[in-house]
Amino acid sequence: MAGRVALVTGGTRGIGAAISKMLKLRGYEVAANYAGNDVAAKAFHEETGIPVYKFDVGDYAAVKEAVTKIEKDLGPIDIIVNNAGITRDATMRKLDRSMWDAVIDTNLGSCFNVCKAAWDGMNQRGFGRIVNIGSINGQGGQYGQVNYAAAKSGIHGFTKALAQEGASKGITVNAIAPGYTDTDMVSAVPPNVLEKIIAKIPVGRLGKADEIARGVLFLVADDAGFITGSTLSINGGQHMY
Repeated sequence: MAGRVALVTGGTRGIGAAISKMLKLRGYEVAANYAGNDVAAKAFHEETGIPVYKFDVGDYAAVKEAVTKIEKDLGPIDIIVNNAGITRDATMRKLDRSMWDAVIDTNLGSCFNVCKAAWDGMNQRGFGRIVNIGSINGQGGQYGQVNYAAAKSGIHGFTKALAQEGASKGITVNAIAPGYTDTDMVSAVPPNVLEKIIAKIPVGRLGKADEIARGVLFLVADDAGFITGSTLSINGGQHMY
């Protein structure tokens, strides 16, 4: 329903920016979270008019405070898109605890923090749409990404469990598992490695951020109430199961 308030974490760049823009285009009131890139956030806000909120999604207290402010500014949050994510890639021999904690806290812990902050309100109103952005690498694993794959795999389990709690309350909880998508994160991959990745994608190309955003738009719709606990894989056929 147009006018519902949606919070998109990591919502000012890459896939998150595409999601934020598409939701606004369809009439939703969008709040876009970001972590630290003030320049990019300012440019995003000036381009779209979407309000931006700077806070660490891995910090429980900061998320609770931010959700209170967003609801004061825009109204009750009916839609959450847990999109925020970082990488700290290394093989197990080189991976240290700080790299593990940073990825788990930002990519997985944030899902708990944000959902927890908005959950009671969704229950009271009898409506909610939560979409958690997982990854193909959470489904199939990836060399040098033990932390990232663990966090994203955890998102899929989190989604299925929380969906069972929300089902009788009008709250759906689903996940999207993007494949390799043309974003800054993927662009940072060395060209020779990227060529090998694309060669394994049956459709022969990287995904587009808007293609992920369309999946989100489908799952957050008012009339998507019979879809919950599901993972929508948008990966060009690279991983099927």
